[in-house]
Amino acid sequence: MWLFFAVGSAFFAGVTAILAKCGIRKTDSTVATAIRTIVVLAFAWLMVFVVGSQDQIGDIGGVTLLFLVLSGLATGASWLCYYRALQDGPASVVVPIDKLSILVTVAFSYVVFHEKLTRRSGWGLALIVAGTLAMLG
Repeated sequence: MWLFFAVGSAFFAGVTAILAKCGIRKTDSTVATAIRTIVVLAFAWLMVFVVGSQDQIGDIGGVTLLFLVLSGLATGASWLCYYRALQDGPASVVVPIDKLSILVTVAFSYVVFHEKLTRRSGWGLALIVAGTLAMLG
């Protein structure tokens, strides 16, 4: 089931980039990010109540909450940078550069979770990076 959601994530992220580029043509990228955040916030809380998980809010521990807050701060910083880059640069170049976040994820997953890359995954990662760099030229 996770693969279905991963493909959905990729699809919606791609659509997001195009919609965002259309939406920031005549407004400040920071304002656009704030509007997007309000929509995401409302949608996320709607889903909490739709799936009935609101009773789990009280079970969130302090360390978990800390990591979720830090993740939210990182997301906010990412979105602000992303929207500013989209406002000034071509989506076809900004989006692949943004996806180089895979390098950060792989590095942190190795350090924090001790996840190892297979040889095949390492080659795939190298090809992703090479492809992104080729798009910049």
